Amino acid sequence: MKINLHPSTKFENRHNGPSSEEVFMMLNAIGASSIEELIDQTIPKSIQLEKPLELPKAKSEAAFLKEFKALANKNKIYKSFIGLGYYDTLVPGVILRNILENPGWYTAYTPYQAEIAQGRLEALINYQTTVMDLTGMEMANASLLDEATAAAEAMTMLHASKPREKKNSNKFFVDEKIFPQTKDLLITRSTPIGIELVIAPLDQLDLTDPDLFGIIIQYPNLDGEVIDHRALVASAKENHVLTAFATDLLSLTLLTPPGEMGADVVVGTSQRFGVPMGYGGPHAAFFATKEAYKRQVPGRIIGVSVDKDGNKAYRMALQTREQHIKREKATSNICTAQVLLAVMAGMYAVYHGPKGLKEIATRIHGLAQLTAKALQKMGFEQSNANYFDTIKIKVDAVQQSKIKAFALSSEMNFRYEEGAIFLSFDEAKTIEDVKEVVEVFAKSTNQRAAIDWDSLEGSLEINLPEGLNRTSEYLTHPVFNQYHAEHEMLRYIKRLENKDLSLVHSMISLGSCTMKLNATTEMIPVTWPEFGQLHPFAPQDQAAGYFELFQNLRNWLTEITGFADTSLQPNSGAQGEYAGLMVIRAYHLSRGDHHRNVALIPTSAHGTNPASAVMAGMKVVLVKCDEKGNIDVEDLKAKAEEYKNELSSLMVTYPSTHGVFEEAIQEICQIIHDNGGQVYMDGANMNAQVGLTSPGRIGADVCHLNLHKTFCIPHGGGGPGMGPICVAKHLAPFLPSNPVIQTGGTQAIHAISAAPFGSASILPISYAYIAMMGGEGLTNATKIAILNANYIKARLEAHYPILYTGLHGRAAHEMILDCRAFKEVGVEVEDIAKRLMDYGFHAPTVSFPVAGTLMVEPTESETIAELDRFCDAMISIRGEIQEIESGISDKENNVLKNAPHTAALALADNWNFPYSREKAVYPLPYVKGNKFWPSVRRIDSAYGDRNLVCSCIPVEEYAETTAE
Repeated sequence: MKINLHPSTKFENRHNGPSSEEVFMMLNAIGASSIEELIDQTIPKSIQLEKPLELPKAKSEAAFLKEFKALANKNKIYKSFIGLGYYDTLVPGVILRNILENPGWYTAYTPYQAEIAQGRLEALINYQTTVMDLTGMEMANASLLDEATAAAEAMTMLHASKPREKKNSNKFFVDEKIFPQTKDLLITRSTPIGIELVIAPLDQLDLTDPDLFGIIIQYPNLDGEVIDHRALVASAKENHVLTAFATDLLSLTLLTPPGEMGADVVVGTSQRFGVPMGYGGPHAAFFATKEAYKRQVPGRIIGVSVDKDGNKAYRMALQTREQHIKREKATSNICTAQVLLAVMAGMYAVYHGPKGLKEIATRIHGLAQLTAKALQKMGFEQSNANYFDTIKIKVDAVQQSKIKAFALSSEMNFRYEEGAIFLSFDEAKTIEDVKEVVEVFAKSTNQRAAIDWDSLEGSLEINLPEGLNRTSEYLTHPVFNQYHAEHEMLRYIKRLENKDLSLVHSMISLGSCTMKLNATTEMIPVTWPEFGQLHPFAPQDQAAGYFELFQNLRNWLTEITGFADTSLQPNSGAQGEYAGLMVIRAYHLSRGDHHRNVALIPTSAHGTNPASAVMAGMKVVLVKCDEKGNIDVEDLKAKAEEYKNELSSLMVTYPSTHGVFEEAIQEICQIIHDNGGQVYMDGANMNAQVGLTSPGRIGADVCHLNLHKTFCIPHGGGGPGMGPICVAKHLAPFLPSNPVIQTGGTQAIHAISAAPFGSASILPISYAYIAMMGGEGLTNATKIAILNANYIKARLEAHYPILYTGLHGRAAHEMILDCRAFKEVGVEVEDIAKRLMDYGFHAPTVSFPVAGTLMVEPTESETIAELDRFCDAMISIRGEIQEIESGISDKENNVLKNAPHTAALALADNWNFPYSREKAVYPLPYVKGNKFWPSVRRIDSAYGDRNLVCSCIPVEEYAETTAE
């Protein structure tokens, strides 16, 4: 045997599940002679790409990590004193290793199936409780995308919740001392929906203005100053004006919380609770408000309910009220949260507890105070009367220039504005850092920093006025007071992890959500300090590695989509939708087409599509689908012609939400263009296109990409996500900007997300995936995804009707199993979803896009063995339904209606069911070898909605459950 000295293992062979032998077996099962024949039977020949993707040659895992480390080293990690909502933090090692770096946490899906997500849900309840306690508000949601977009959500919620006296009011006052990125987002969101922003100093606020419905205040403000706003809020209430605060969560351990001042909404970011800056994200934003607004709150609320046995259990509360479900009636399109980051922030609060958090905050305040005192001794004036972590030093232009030069030479970044330098301190700073800062100021003025540091340190104390000094307690619940030893914290994290099913256990076959492999090599760079410790507003020359990454990734995504340019800014798929529509809006406005505001949307579209269109100021007109699930071309044509003078765009998902490559897609795009509109393609199903066709090829003008689906960023239990947009040449000038770091096109729209490049620190994951797969590997992945889907279809179609298929009877990358007929014997699709838990599987997508169905998508990373296990489970469940149909099993008391079955139930002394324990918990032989036990029985969501509790279980009940 000859020896081959060249590495032959391809990453592609690790990413794609089936071996070449398995591919042959699967092709035989589905009746195709080759993958090429299958693709020709699935994707219309007219839209298939004529040449391979032009991407760099695939790298091995070892080669990639070596080269990527060299790229990362081009980033310079300076000490950041910039602030503006981004601060260096110390991630507790037990959280870093066991949550952020742990696939048991980062590969889980959104907790729609609550019985197998109790760990994440408890962690999110901890997060909500942290936010509620610190802000002084009655309820909080389980995270938004970033502080700026959370502020925009506050504005639109208050606008939708105006009191009767203000029903015609449209003015929203913005404190000019708000963060610049927040101000820019408020401009973006307010303009298309007709809210008039008034951006001015607070002393110019006229609360008696009849057109004013709300205000937003930064607390502490842009300068770092802390002001008592009780009187202002009281006066606002007298005038029926609603108030929102953007605040610093850590500061509220020392400062009077906005809730105690009477705020209606409080927003901000939990980034400094142990989540690295990451050049802008991802971080979990918080949104806290009064219970009166519970049905208007954007995003997800985690609540307490009970299971079938009356045991306390968590689930997503008010689920049917989620904003994206409300479609064109929505005021928000929130879909992705930042679950993984919210979990980290909540665990940071658990680990440190109220005393630990206050000690951290006090030390930060002390470092700022020490610096101020030292600089004052050197003749510098500090302007803030009261502050938490940020001081404002008055300087002239010459002094500022010198100080900046010395600071940069000492590898420190300060924030500079005309006449002032701002210094923001954080958990990672030390007394030695203070001394270095003071030395920089000394050098710039040719002074010697002769400071008696011991004396100054001894004079430090918290000296806030009575109205600003927090006196109320917070985080009194036991969960925040008993896991401070690392052993206990580790066990607590693992205890929660063990309650959750994720990709480490089995395939998650969610249609439209693409739960594909998050390879370890892709994940490794995420926690490198070269990516994690950069401030998003640091000078660009310190982020050379990031900018090289951005440019390469933009080029690759542009090539893959067949477009001209890409923006990486949107930090979720729904944000990408909104960004794409806002770019289309700007294009029409630039041509004088101010009247083009109609968006045509098929009835099969994702719920966020119409919500995004409404947010972009568009009127939604629905387009019918035919009996095969395709867009009704005649109806589309009629409506495009009817609205040709007002037509802005068509929103289309391709392949369709029904799992079909519609044959008429090019004709559909042409109809829109012929009537003056633009085509927005929802990229949710882009993983069925890569390398085989493209949005550019079908005739679209813009698309968003779910990097957390097609390009391997983990779902993280419901976030983080990323939703870059790719655009045709004529739309490139309008790509979004940022108020601090220059991005976007020559006629850029205002910002879509707070940070210039969205959640930059997770972009290395998609970068790694593309770099290690190469063009050929990406194309093969698409082919295998289509093969795997059609293999499942072949195995299941004799047992479940497949609702829609393409012209040649093929599925795309997903299919819809029609379960509606089972209603005749009392079996709902939810029963199948819950029974799958007993087999060790997460349910496919339930009742979307058609009620009473399951949408199944296997992804290319699953082997034939795992596909067969899933199919065996579904066939076995069909047999259990047959037992009900034939009268063998009771309609009400059967394995489906009683699912899932917990270990406690199986071990109970009494077994009052007409089937065996073994049938309940070991329905197939393979389950015995790898049993996943749901921790609670079926949860009563209606009970939880009627009795809404969205904080930790009360102490008395907590004590009872602990004792048990």
